[in-house]
Amino acid sequence: MPNLSRPNANDISQTANRSRDVVPGSGLCSRCLDGCTGNCEVFKSTFRGREVIYPGPFGELTAGGDKDYPLDYSHLNIQGYAFGAKGLPESIEGTPDNTLFTLVDTSLEIGNRHKEQLRMPIISGALGSTEIARANWEHFAVGAAISGVVLTCGENVCGIDPGLVLDDRGKVVEAPDMRRRVELYRRYHEGYGDIHVQLNVEDTRFGVAEYVIEKLGVKTIELKWGQGAKCIGGEIKVDSLDRALELQRRGYLVTPDPSSEANQKAFADGALRQFERHSRLGFVDQESFMSEVERLRRLGAERVTLKTGAYPMRELAMALKWSSDAGIDLLTIDGASGGTGMSPWRMMVEWGVPTIYLEAMTYKLCEMLAVRGRCIPSLAIGGGFSTEDHLFKVLAMGAPHVKAVCLGRAIMIPGMVGKNIANWLIEGKLPRSVSQFGTTKEEIFVEYETLRAKYGAEVDQMPLGAIGWYTYVDKLRVGLQQLMAGTRNYRLSSISRDDLMSLTTECADVTGIAYVMDAYRDEAEAIINS
Repeated sequence: MPNLSRPNANDISQTANRSRDVVPGSGLCSRCLDGCTGNCEVFKSTFRGREVIYPGPFGELTAGGDKDYPLDYSHLNIQGYAFGAKGLPESIEGTPDNTLFTLVDTSLEIGNRHKEQLRMPIISGALGSTEIARANWEHFAVGAAISGVVLTCGENVCGIDPGLVLDDRGKVVEAPDMRRRVELYRRYHEGYGDIHVQLNVEDTRFGVAEYVIEKLGVKTIELKWGQGAKCIGGEIKVDSLDRALELQRRGYLVTPDPSSEANQKAFADGALRQFERHSRLGFVDQESFMSEVERLRRLGAERVTLKTGAYPMRELAMALKWSSDAGIDLLTIDGASGGTGMSPWRMMVEWGVPTIYLEAMTYKLCEMLAVRGRCIPSLAIGGGFSTEDHLFKVLAMGAPHVKAVCLGRAIMIPGMVGKNIANWLIEGKLPRSVSQFGTTKEEIFVEYETLRAKYGAEVDQMPLGAIGWYTYVDKLRVGLQQLMAGTRNYRLSSISRDDLMSLTTECADVTGIAYVMDAYRDEAEAIINS
């Protein structure tokens, strides 16, 4: 049985057990000494308290829940076939010459009223008000634009902007950081993918939709019910008392209360080092949801999408049914355990429906809608994916309803790595992991000359994190093409659930994907008995 929990020591909180022997349930050392110098989580929490709830140091990392669930996508394997070719034009019969893997088409179309074209079935997780997103935005935005995938600008970007200008009703007049984010993406946008701007409770109150649609020309708005990392609103850390007070005046919940004299004194003493800004919980009901979708369309949004989290089947059914009723353009379903730069660690590890279970529920509910003749919106599944086989498995398991995969931490890494390579080049401090491939950006990045051929001298002005993003997406594209060719699928729409097998009976029971010893059994026996 896998180790399902590490409740009292983790690199994320920079804690560790002293003893080699640990009580599985509590995570405490089996021999807890009076006089121990640490450093388990209970030890550290004794003097740092609520600080230990969150991953740290804030702004310098992303964090992913590390619970080892009883079932995950590794319990599925991909089928391979010795003949056939699905997804070719009807007039063409497959031959060894017209089924090269390089001919596989990874492009797709999502949406309802106004279709959105993508070069790859990839949607970024929401990159919002966290410091990681802000500091690396140019790399993410340009990388997404030249890769032809969806970039999601997350919640609270306007609300925390130091340059935010509000009118006397508390509505956004100008938000320089949001303007910067949209304009960076649009500079290189080529018609594939789009920037989706997310709304939570605070964003709606600030009038963010009105601002980004009317003043920035944003076409896609994403409503947010939650995410796979947490079941409460978004948080960030604030390391300035003045900034904490400012955000409190704007209406955010800021903890500990920055207006408290005791907390101000603790901050001055250096004991309290950071404040937390929290978002409010949303409350969903069908009438208000339908009304909000229509309001956004009246404002001029061409596409309205929804992001929901790792909630139980009841909330999942609401999201699917109401999205169907409203004609939503995309529903992104984000499973546990989530990865983010700013969520309570134990919540990230211990709450919510794990992704493979959530996708299994999604498929079953979609089939119920299909039987009733209901429209099923384009779906994307998120929650712990990073490789081309993940893309294939998610698309196959959810076929024909799941169109794309939401990548969170994985899609952020190339932006940060590319940025750091640029800095290391300037400082002359390339680590061996990079310098073994060269000492110039042209030598290091395998796709650099490909981009130069397309963009000319402009490529030299692109942030290296964007080139890293493009290079990573290209690796996923080629890898996906190879897997699709091996399963004889030459378009994404031809991928089916039959292209997977379950490696355990438990996996088969949960997912409905045939157990490896049963997959194609009828056809096999018919061949033997013929």
